[in-house]
Amino acid sequence: MQFDDDADLDTSEVQDVRGSRIPGGRGAVGGGIAGLIALVLGLLLGVGPDQLGLSSGSDEPAATASALAQVQQSCRTGQDANTKDDCRIVAVVNSVQDYWTQEFQRRRGTYAQSPTVIFSRQVGTACGAATSAVGPFYCPGDRKVYLDLGFFEELRTKFGAGGGPFAQAYVVAHEYGHHVQDLMGTLSRSQDGRTGANSNAVRVELQADCYAGVWAHHATTTRSESTGRPLITSLTDADIRDGLDAAAAVGDDRIQERFQGRVTPESWTHGSAAQRGQWFQQGYGTGDMARCNTFR
Repeated sequence: MQFDDDADLDTSEVQDVRGSRIPGGRGAVGGGIAGLIALVLGLLLGVGPDQLGLSSGSDEPAATASALAQVQQSCRTGQDANTKDDCRIVAVVNSVQDYWTQEFQRRRGTYAQSPTVIFSRQVGTACGAATSAVGPFYCPGDRKVYLDLGFFEELRTKFGAGGGPFAQAYVVAHEYGHHVQDLMGTLSRSQDGRTGANSNAVRVELQADCYAGVWAHHATTTRSESTGRPLITSLTDADIRDGLDAAAAVGDDRIQERFQGRVTPESWTHGSAAQRGQWFQQGYGTGDMARCNTFR
């Protein structure tokens, strides 16, 4: 995956609160076994930590000026995105939101921007306080995506994904798939408390995978709002394989086999490795969000 070196990045779409603290530390999840369980349960869940029973706190982190300036100062162009992980996230967020803005307009709708919050260790959200053990998530309470960059190393070392820049892009695009669902009123269907291979929780996750694939299909042709040119200049077959590999690595069956030694489909919340890859491929192959109806 390659970005246009000369393109300007819009850092206003990313809030960098690394180094900030939740006031009083209220409601934060502990580490160790509890943190690992939270990671397994919350991985790419797409909804906030409140649904995991982690916390009822809602304090926002008080970011320092230096933390807020970190991304703003170092992530200015596509060249920065080609060399720095945090700047790559900024560029992916820009590309994903450019696509969904234009797609909603094409459908005579209005896309509401959603910032990504980059944090370290712990963060306060409208869905409760969380630690990085929860993994990336989307909080419908404040319509923000939350991401600790350390997760990508966890994805590779603990979950066996191959890694690569597009594996990171897939994770971000999946979370924005949940934002699209929230705007369309679909996300609430996952909140009926049911689990299992045919549950709404699984169908919502698979649809977000499909939406991530739809964005990937259009990534190199979506024109940047600022330059009028595509921000992403190339996306290779190897990149797509990295995305499919990341999707499979966080399939319920893979996670259960790795951490509990057996597969229990009745407790699934995300779908199998095969299903996740299938629906990402469905979106990527068609480029049509209408082909992402996992509820049919």
